[in-house]
Amino acid sequence: MTNHQKRLAVPNSWPVERKTDTFTVKAGAGPHGESGVPLLILLRDVLEYVDTRKEARYALNQDSVLVNGDAVSDEERPIGMFDILAFAEREEYYRVFPDEGGRLALTPIDADAADSRLGKIVSKTTVNGGDIQLTLHDGTTLHLDAEDAGQYSPKDSIVVDNESKEIVAHFGYEEGALVTAVAGQHAGQIGTIETIDVTLGSGDNAVTVATDDDAYETVEEYVVVIDENFTGGDGE
Repeated sequence: MTNHQKRLAVPNSWPVERKTDTFTVKAGAGPHGESGVPLLILLRDVLEYVDTRKEARYALNQDSVLVNGDAVSDEERPIGMFDILAFAEREEYYRVFPDEGGRLALTPIDADAADSRLGKIVSKTTVNGGDIQLTLHDGTTLHLDAEDAGQYSPKDSIVVDNESKEIVAHFGYEEGALVTAVAGQHAGQIGTIETIDVTLGSGDNAVTVATDDDAYETVEEYVVVIDENFTGGDGE
């Protein structure tokens, strides 16, 4: 298996220029699947905190970079949608958020906002013992007792505290909910759900999202419910 990744073949979500060089760093195993961006790309190419892989490794070995509250030592660790990057020594904090065109961008946030992260529930299953397992968009799993889990459904979004790993907020997927498109031609556009059109059979359900200027229609899979605090920058 090759350790190289051709720039022309990287996912559309990666914030890299495709025609500057032939190769770029390949993402390691971890959350977010193929869409996850190697941490090195964010440190070197986006934030320009380091110039080389060697410098990135040195910085990471100092436990100076936190992802979702945990120190990270692997420069190839995939970073994806709604992850929280914290540079405590710099007092800089970022949320990974989809930008126009579907590219992932770093949104500056304050220290309090960096204490938790948003997750979209993609599945809800019963596990041994009768507990309920919620699986989030990045592969994270949470186990709840059946009574507590009753309020959560697939396509809802939750906010998870980075330290306690407990759910601290819940946003239901429903008409009137605030959403952002994370894929497709409307990626990065934020609005409220006007209608949810259920398609019979195996087709994708469609949603109509009203924005400040207009409205757009996209498939249900492409939208994530958010809270207004997750759209702003530093200090919100």
